[in-house]
Amino acid sequence: MIDEAHSSQGGKTSAAVSTALTDPEDTVNDALDARMRARKLLTNASYFAFTATPKNKTLEMFGEPLPPDAEGKTKHRPFHSYTMKQAVQEGFILDVLKSYTPVDSYYKLVKKIADDPEFDTKKAQKKLRKYVESHDHAIRLKAEIMVDHFHDQVMALAKIGGKARAMVVCNGIERAVQYFQAFKAYLEECKSPHKAIVAFSGEHDFGGGKVTEASLNGFPSGEIAKKIQEDPYRFLICADKFQTGYDEPLLHTMYVDKPLSGIKAVQTLSRLNRAHPQKRDVFVLDFQNDLDTITKAFSDYYRTTVLAEETDPNKLHDLKAALDSAQVYSPEQVERVVDLFLKGAERDQLDPILDACVAVYVQQLDEDAQVDFKGKAKAFTRTYDFLAAVLPYSNKDWERLSILLNLLVPKLPAPKEEDLSKGILETIDMDSYRVEKRAAQAIALDDKDAEIGPIPVEGGGGKREAELDRLSNILKTFNEQFGTLFSDADRVARRIRDDIAPQVAADPAFQNAKKNTPAAARIEHDKALAKVMLTLLKDDTEVYKQFVENEAFRRQVTDMVFSMTSA
Repeated sequence: MIDEAHSSQGGKTSAAVSTALTDPEDTVNDALDARMRARKLLTNASYFAFTATPKNKTLEMFGEPLPPDAEGKTKHRPFHSYTMKQAVQEGFILDVLKSYTPVDSYYKLVKKIADDPEFDTKKAQKKLRKYVESHDHAIRLKAEIMVDHFHDQVMALAKIGGKARAMVVCNGIERAVQYFQAFKAYLEECKSPHKAIVAFSGEHDFGGGKVTEASLNGFPSGEIAKKIQEDPYRFLICADKFQTGYDEPLLHTMYVDKPLSGIKAVQTLSRLNRAHPQKRDVFVLDFQNDLDTITKAFSDYYRTTVLAEETDPNKLHDLKAALDSAQVYSPEQVERVVDLFLKGAERDQLDPILDACVAVYVQQLDEDAQVDFKGKAKAFTRTYDFLAAVLPYSNKDWERLSILLNLLVPKLPAPKEEDLSKGILETIDMDSYRVEKRAAQAIALDDKDAEIGPIPVEGGGGKREAELDRLSNILKTFNEQFGTLFSDADRVARRIRDDIAPQVAADPAFQNAKKNTPAAARIEHDKALAKVMLTLLKDDTEVYKQFVENEAFRRQVTDMVFSMTSA
């Protein structure tokens, strides 16, 4: 009986199970034959594999083959299905897509150097996105939104009888620690009775020191699952850990700040679906993903998932032919390595042969050919590990090549690729950041079975050519992409607080007038403000234009500055 069959039945794992179940008296003289035989599913055993998110290899290995269709393709479907739709309808789990709310982020970056250097546009865009989303200001703002939402929309409404918990899904350990610190600070500021727990694996550098779960939480890692069920702990901030296989019915709300797709999206959001006698609904607030991505991810698993066609074993012939033609290894080297390996030779006997292959790879193949060879080698071993378990026949040439490649691939160096976006973060600053929550939406999935394609057998590829552009153009493109409909409210507020108000407060005439009547102070304040605003004509024409042409904006700025400077 196999649980989580979509991830627990790789070629090596299933081979080990078959070997353990084989009759110990049923010996095979040829070690290569014994190895291939161990890969096969046993004919005298029954396999029961369970998964809520079947992959293509899961369906092909354990599913029932259907009669070939008109095109000669053989589909596979599960022996039995208890669908997500049926489980929701019967109340066994909750619909996690009933209240899905995406949050749009808008930001503006500015160049803080006089020069206009060139950078690799694609890598630069990725670094800029990571920079803004992990900026302390952005983390703090999003943390406040999450805490306020939990207080106002979860605790105030007594979700799960007032026992509701929330999970914060983060994009990496550093982001999780940032959120933990931001949550801790804001919860203390607003005098909340609740606390957060952070969950991640290992010890990591942060803020000039080493941090672990225990050092931040104040209790051992093994107690996290128990502690989150107890007050005052209400927020579980995660970096991968607890995002799959975690069963906690008290989870009601999830705050997502991590890109998700496919099975990972389904498994992560499904942490909320566990039923509880007092649990009527769940809620997802997503800062990273959009409606289409989540809908596509869940559509494959809402009803029965069917494999569209079987993996084509002929593709392995094509991959082997391409790998052989690169001449990284010779037939003699393959035979020698396999012979030594099956006899249990130590690495000091294998490595000289493998190192000779690596030398050919480095010296004879250009960078594109190296990328292509390594990609095809990985595709071959991945696909063969699977097909060797389901095909009715065996192929000794494939088995030999698989042994060699599994030993060789880890030794193949990746082509050195110069980072032409290096240093871009030192040239920019974040001018403004804001988020805008959209209306909660109930995602409706198509009420039909889904088909997924077979295992992709293609491999290889080539080195990407860098596309260089000036920093000013990269920032312009970035701001246009992520700053659509951007309002300068954040920047204007900062300009008023840090620049305009201090200049008005320092005006001598206004300072003297403050000693007299409030009316006199207001007159001198307005004069001083007008002079300061005039200086913006040179370096902030947008704010000056709004102040001159927009009466409502002018009144708002005037009142704001007066309240700041009248104390």
